[in-house]
Formats: sequence, C-alpha cells, structure tokens
Amino acid sequence: MPFSHHSHSGQFCGHAKNTLEEMVQAAIDNGMTTFALTEHMPRDVEDLYPEEDTTAEGLVRLYDDFHAEATRLRQKYASQLKILIGFETEWIRPPSLSLINTLLGRYDVDLFIGSVHHVHAIPIDFDHDMYYKARQEAGGSDERIFEDYFDSQYAMLQALKPPVVGHFDLIRLKSDNPDRGFEQWPMVWSKILRNLELIASYGGILELNSSALRKGMSEPYPQISICKTFLHIGGRFTLSDDSHGVEQVGLNYHRVLEAVRKAGISEIYVLTHGEKTVDCRFPGISAVPISTEELERHPVWSTKT
Repeated sequence: MPFSHHSHSGQFCGHAKNTLEEMVQAAIDNGMTTFALTEHMPRDVEDLYPEEDTTAEGLVRLYDDFHAEATRLRQKYASQLKILIGFETEWIRPPSLSLINTLLGRYDVDLFIGSVHHVHAIPIDFDHDMYYKARQEAGGSDERIFEDYFDSQYAMLQALKPPVVGHFDLIRLKSDNPDRGFEQWPMVWSKILRNLELIASYGGILELNSSALRKGMSEPYPQISICKTFLHIGGRFTLSDDSHGVEQVGLNYHRVLEAVRKAGISEIYVLTHGEKTVDCRFPGISAVPISTEELERHPVWSTKT
C-alpha cells in the first residue's frame, strides 16, 4: 500500500518528464494505492525559470489544463488507484499569498504541498550558481541562508497552514555539505524547532521525501534528527517520492523505510477521501494512520531500488 503525496509530470512541469497519464500508470504498476498529482502553482513573470518559455498567464492556463486532465484521469483510473489532485506552493514574495488564495478559491483541490524553493526571491534548488547568489544576499554563508530559509518557511506556515509540508529542509541541497546536521548552528536549530512546533500545533503532516536520496544525499527530507524531534512533539508523517518522471515513482522508498526505522516512526499517514474532515483544511479529506509494520509487508520495498 505505498503511496505518494507529491509528484510532477513533463506535460505540466518544464523540468520533469512523461505525461500525467504515464505517471498515473507508473504508480499503478508500482502497486501504489494513493497518488497525489501536485503540479507547481502559477507564478509571476519575474519568477519564471530559465527553462520556461511562457508568461504568467501561460502558467495559469497550464494549471487549468492540468486540473482538467487530472480530473479525467481520476475518473478513468478510479478502480485501480486513488488519485488526489492539488498543487505545490511557490512562496517567493508577499504577492505569493494572493496567487495561492486565488488558486484555492478557483479549484476544489484535495490538498496542497507547502513548499519554499526561493530565498530572497532567488531559487535555491535549481543550480549552484543561483544558490550561491541567494547565499550572498543572505550574508555569504550557509548558516545565514539557512536562517533566512527557515524564516521564509515560517511565514509560509503561518499564512497557509498547509496540510502537507514539502521537503522541509530543501535548503541543504546545494549547500557546501548537504549531509551536515543543522544542530551545530544554535540559531538555525531554534528556527527549525519553531517551525516544527507550528506544524504540529495545527496538525500539519511532514512528507518523508525520497527525492533527496536520488540527488545524492544520505537521508531523505527531512533529516532523521529533524524527524525524531518532530515525532517527539507529536508530529505526523507521510510518504512522497516527489517524482518528476516514471522512473522516479517509488524510487528509493526502501531507503526511506530505513530512515523511518532509525527515527522510530511507528505510523505513516495517508490522505484519503472520507466523510469527516481532518485538520488539513479540506472537507471530505481524512488522514488515516498506517503502521510501519503494515507498510513493510508490501513487496515494493524489495523490488524498487
């Protein structure tokens, strides 16, 4: 019964591959029971990535097309896979909140992923040059940009209270030492604790995101030390592969399971359609706990590398 609450397709994301339907078919082939379709939200024109040859209006139309196709696929594959439809946030500057609220008001979505990909309005996960530019704006060190990242994340969490928080410690991806622990910097660690406490207070769910592993890091997002801390204050977790192509669906989930064991996590939550609401903002969506022992019995852990 593995599942993923975070995915992208080449049909609607410039840095991904494969069609949305191919992604859904890959999820079925991998034995998933729930698969969330969460393309990136539209952004302002000044926030287009180098690979994007479009306009802000073009991104809005692209999400329109995505939502229509996702709805079609949910109906087509309803007997084989539970499909959730949503989006991933882009928290960049103050107007981001208006863009997000417009999207939430326009569409009946099942969830959204609360993510931060920018610091000082500069992408921090696109390439090293952009990360270094953002780091210079933050004061010139990893420590300073980590502080600013978690402050930006805190503002996002306060404003949105996202049901699922995406790649909590993404900021380490392009840093000088991505596997370095955050505890060595007291101010950074205090901001991490502050953010975790806020997420736990409103019932948010941290995704255990396997994409960090395919990008060369030794632990998924977030690091095990962060998982242990969040668990201690009553936090909840879910699974995400953050796939950007069919070959990444469920990729490295067996290594995520190792991190789950090391962190002492005994339950993983999956969002599903249900009659009662849960503290994730959306009517008819429930968070259902599944024991890690039950998850371990699924054959995907031994077949997907």
